[in-house]
Amino acid sequence: MLFDAFKNRKSPKIEFIKTAPTWRVAWGTVDESYENIAWRDEKFSVVLPRTTSGFLTEKLAISSGGRFVVVGDVWLTNQVQLLQKLGIEPDSFQGSYLQVVANLWERWGNESLHQLVGMFALVVWDRERQVLKLVRDRIGVRTLYYTTTGSVRWIAPQLRTLSPHRSSELDLVALRDYLCCAFVPGERTLWEQVRELRPGTVLEFPDHKVEAYWQLQEQIVAVDQPLAWHGDRLRELLDQVVQEYLPPANEPVGVFLSGGLDSSCITALAAKFHKAPVHTFSIHFGSECPNELEFSSLVASHCQTQHHILEITFKDMWSRLRSTMAYLDDPIGDPLTVPNLLLGRLARESVEVVLNGEGGDPCFGGPKNQPMLINSLYGSVTNQDALQAYLISFQKCAVDLPQLLKPEVLTEVQTAPWVFEEDLYSQASYLNRLMAMNIKFKGADQILTKVSNLTQAALLHGRSPLFDQRVIDLSMEIPPEYKLSGVEEKAVLKQAIADILPEAIIHRPKSGMMVPVQLGFRKYWQQEAKDLLLNRNAAITPYLNQLPIRNWLNYQGDTWSRYGVKLWLLASLEIWLQVNQKAR
Repeated sequence: MLFDAFKNRKSPKIEFIKTAPTWRVAWGTVDESYENIAWRDEKFSVVLPRTTSGFLTEKLAISSGGRFVVVGDVWLTNQVQLLQKLGIEPDSFQGSYLQVVANLWERWGNESLHQLVGMFALVVWDRERQVLKLVRDRIGVRTLYYTTTGSVRWIAPQLRTLSPHRSSELDLVALRDYLCCAFVPGERTLWEQVRELRPGTVLEFPDHKVEAYWQLQEQIVAVDQPLAWHGDRLRELLDQVVQEYLPPANEPVGVFLSGGLDSSCITALAAKFHKAPVHTFSIHFGSECPNELEFSSLVASHCQTQHHILEITFKDMWSRLRSTMAYLDDPIGDPLTVPNLLLGRLARESVEVVLNGEGGDPCFGGPKNQPMLINSLYGSVTNQDALQAYLISFQKCAVDLPQLLKPEVLTEVQTAPWVFEEDLYSQASYLNRLMAMNIKFKGADQILTKVSNLTQAALLHGRSPLFDQRVIDLSMEIPPEYKLSGVEEKAVLKQAIADILPEAIIHRPKSGMMVPVQLGFRKYWQQEAKDLLLNRNAAITPYLNQLPIRNWLNYQGDTWSRYGVKLWLLASLEIWLQVNQKAR
């Protein structure tokens, strides 16, 4: 039995490496002396990292006819089928995923996007028409950023790569949104002159036209079928997706296992289909804090995985925050950022591919939707409109903005529209509206970006099967009452995987991974946080008032025990700004 339930590990003694260089492209005329230009046309240049053997050309492909140059990051689950469509024998193909895309593009152009199943961020240069297209996968697993000013527009998969090509001016609306959500939703970034391409869209230069090639839509089917029917349909798809996400049969795979339903489901399916060792990785925060090791260990034992448990101390959490923020594109104020990176470092000692259970809540009706469902019933009593209630449901700084923001900043942003409004007031069923926003914004702009940034930082391939585009499409076909109804959440997912998990996992209440930041600021980090956030030279000083921050640090009036989360959000923002200002 390959199980070591209480193999406690202190945080691995591994030095944080510098961020690996990545590609970028320029649309416009770039001086010929610019360093590391691997390919250029009159109005298009490709800048690639150099290796000991030359340029990192795996990020660049030219179509078989020579018309299209494709640069980017791509991982496809259906490459064999695509090669067959191109008339190429898969066993004899020696090229990359990117080469497949280039050849598809030459044959079908934009229509080839409907054939790609996987994760990708692409730049396609049409040498004949002198047209540039930016493309992002449907769900937003990969990211793509671009500058918005100047005679040369720069594009890159990582926001920090664009540091030399932007000003240091903050986008104040993005700052407002971050304070409310702990991430920046939509196309804005925290930098005024940089935008993020939205999932499922194509941006074309020179006319700056944006077109959606895929949209998340409610398409409920088979309302007369019972829960078991929908569960069977979901299970069939999950079996397929997880198998496609596994590494080659002779290589071990890892799973981040919290002991909740979603990560347990992925663990059980990986163990069922993978012949090589399955490693599972769980965390806890020491003897002062509650943990879920009882549940994660139960799943690991049931699935016969090689289980690794990492203890993360309060010292680890604070001391590693700066290194963690350096790897994130936009700031993310989720306290799980540091644990995610530390657990990734541990996982990399055993595996190169790691799966996770992210996506279960957004796709199948997790309990975080319940406050909004309650508001829909009692909003007339509380006098909260839907947008106000949605912002408050994040439990961050939405209600604090009038006191927290400097008056001139508040004046600038208080009438700016919110990216959530179109979905929130759509005609879809109320639960599916909430889920669509969670998928489109929290999924793409927080969860998947965090997974991508931090697994890459740990030199891992991170994959999220429950965020697969086919799973999301199917979730929008399932009647809402089979996802979240009253206090019963994710009924259809529980039905789908009931035969492969212990009953104690299927029916345990959802608790979530609670990072003890409340205790951290009260007992361990208070002075460091004061030095960081109340410093007159702090990066946040021009935008935020110190009085509410001082009150939070002194825990004055913390009725709902929320100050720790707000302080972590601000500390993450301050350190992210410091790290990125130094990078200019």
